[in-house]
This record gives sequence, structure tokens and C-alpha cells, in this order.
Amino acid sequence: MPEAPKPLQEAYHFRILFPADFPPEAMYNERCMAVRGDCLQVLRLIRSGSANLIFADPPYNLGKDFGNQSDRWESVSDYIAWCESWIEECMRILQDSGTMYLMTATQYMPYLDLYLSERYNVLCRIVWAYDSSGVQSKKMFGSLYEPILMVNKSPRAPFTFNAADILVEAKTGAVRKLMDYRKDPPQPYHTTKVPGNVWTFPRVRYKMPEYENHPAQKPEALLERIILASSNPGELVLEPFAGTFTASAVAVRLGRAAVGIELNEEYFKSGIRRTGIAVEYQGKPLLKEKIRKTKARSKYVRS
Repeated sequence: MPEAPKPLQEAYHFRILFPADFPPEAMYNERCMAVRGDCLQVLRLIRSGSANLIFADPPYNLGKDFGNQSDRWESVSDYIAWCESWIEECMRILQDSGTMYLMTATQYMPYLDLYLSERYNVLCRIVWAYDSSGVQSKKMFGSLYEPILMVNKSPRAPFTFNAADILVEAKTGAVRKLMDYRKDPPQPYHTTKVPGNVWTFPRVRYKMPEYENHPAQKPEALLERIILASSNPGELVLEPFAGTFTASAVAVRLGRAAVGIELNEEYFKSGIRRTGIAVEYQGKPLLKEKIRKTKARSKYVRS
């Protein structure tokens, strides 16, 4: 059986992240920390300039069932104001050479894009495209993508981009074994290339091994591309809305350190199991039990 987590105060790596007060409920091992609590409250405890990479996947204000009534705001302006508050905390925590990726619903992303463009620097606008679930509206074109913003602190700020670590197959001339006659002497087309800004990854389905009991789980392949591209081994990845801690789990697998913050206790328990922090929680074993999530209201919400 793995060694029980040490008292939090003995973890020097995480002690420097929280110089004043440690979060009241947190568990960790040598590579990953999981914190249970309100995102804004915990972010305010973290030292400025600590994170190399931040992946923020907040509630989308679509009425999804996250188990704690946390996906409904009174108005669009209230939701955007809340997003601006955590964005500012994240940008404070981000290193000057760091990168943040953030997501939200298609109808709200223009507000955040404008906000970030005026104050920071939008490096790239990414589309995550996926297949249909088979259930689509008959009164509207169905949504088959989610937007992702890649942001850093300023146009002059350096940032990590490990192109060689994320190459994909070039499906043009290389597949057909064509020659590039623009070169002297002519050479075959490259067989790999850096991905464009339209990413095609399947959504996480119930029958997939990585599925956890979460209505908006992001695929590990998507997080793997982000983490490989924008961080290096040993660096710190922060996910302020951890859900089932996909970013943390992938970061640990890829040799990074990670801190995830999550309010819901069930997702928090999934996270500490998934990242290998612990096999028990409050004296009970952490077992994976898959349950279909069917109570999301997002298909019926229109703004």
C-alpha cells in the first residue's frame, strides 16, 4: 500500500506556493496537490508568478449538473464579471513567460476574448471540434465545437512552445509520396507538421476507460497536446477548475508538477485517486464507479 500523505507543512514544494496560509483541505504527494475549495478563495492564497501553465475550464453558465448548483448566474454580465475575477487571479499567478489556456461556451467566449485582448495578449484562438452525440436540436444548428483561448501576459513576453513534441501526420503530399520541386534538389514532402488551430478529439464517452462521472470532462488527448506544447518537465501546471483532475493527471504522467482546485467533494475524491495522491479518503477506499450523467440542462438553454 502506498505511503500515507505527509502533513502538508512538510512539503517544501507546495509550501512556497502558499506563503501565508495553506488551504484548509488539501492532499498531495511529491508531484501533485489537490485542493478542495472555492476557486477564487484558493487562488488568492497562491504566490504570484508561480505557475508555468494554467488550464482553466470553468463552469459555462449552461445549467450543467455539477452537484453543487455552480453553473447558473443571474445574468450574462454577472457570469462575465465572475470570469474576469478569476482570470485576474490566474494572470497574477502565471509566470511572466507562462501561458494560460481557457475555455467557456461559444456564446460567452467573445466577451472574454475582448477582455483578454485589451489587457494581455491572445496568442491563438483554437477550435476543439468533436463528433455529434446523435442528439441534436431540430430548431437550431447543433454545436459541434468548443473554443479555447491561448493567452500570455503581453506581446513581448516569451512563452514556451515545444513544436517538436506535438507533431501530427501531414496528410497531403507526404501521404501520396509527392516531391517538393521548389527545393533544390527536390525532396519529399514532410511527413509530420505542427497542428493547426482546429483540433479534432472525440468527447469523453461513458464506455471510454478515461471516463469519470462528470458531465463536461475534457479528453486526455486534448490536455496532452496543451501540456506538451506549453510546459516542460518539472514545471508547474495549475488547473483552477479541476473537475476530475484531467489536467493534473496528464501533467503528472508527463513529468510535470500539478495543482488542481475543485469545489465538489466527489470530483475531488476522483482527482486524488486519478493522480495517485491517495487510495483512501477519510478512511474509505477510493474506487472508480462509472455512472452515466444525464441530468445536464445545457441542450435546452439558449442565450
